[in-house]
Amino acid sequence: MTGKPRWLPPLVLLSDCGGDWERYLKTLYSYFESDFIWTRPLFRGQRLGLKRHPLLEEKEATFWHMISEGSSEASRYPDLRRCERIRWPRAIIENSNDPAVKVWETTRRNERRICLWLEQQEYLVILADRNGYLLPWTAYMVTEPHRKRKLQKELEGWEKSRNS
Repeated sequence: MTGKPRWLPPLVLLSDCGGDWERYLKTLYSYFESDFIWTRPLFRGQRLGLKRHPLLEEKEATFWHMISEGSSEASRYPDLRRCERIRWPRAIIENSNDPAVKVWETTRRNERRICLWLEQQEYLVILADRNGYLLPWTAYMVTEPHRKRKLQKELEGWEKSRNS
């Protein structure tokens, strides 16, 4: 991966917390609070809300979606690569006009989503459109070739529909 944008924050590593998971989780959550609770980012002039429920360990659903993976809320498990990038979603949202960030709209589960793909860093942020406001929905690494092809095809389809 090359061409890391200057505005992209550094990774937050477990080793920065001496390998102590509880301390690391507190550190990650403090960044999340700073980026999405105490202040709110803007996506192209539109302020974002926050998906709070279901709360788990007194932490919002969006936080868990940014640091863990799994098919259901009850079975999510931490993903260190997501954890390390906890500071990236806000930076990508706020810098979505940078050519390094590919942005398009799609429909997933009958809901409009906005995808922000920092392809060079293999990282995707997804916002949910809630009729008048946006929610940061999830963010994760995209390293598998088939997923990259799927995203590229989705982006090209959206661009084609806008140009016709």
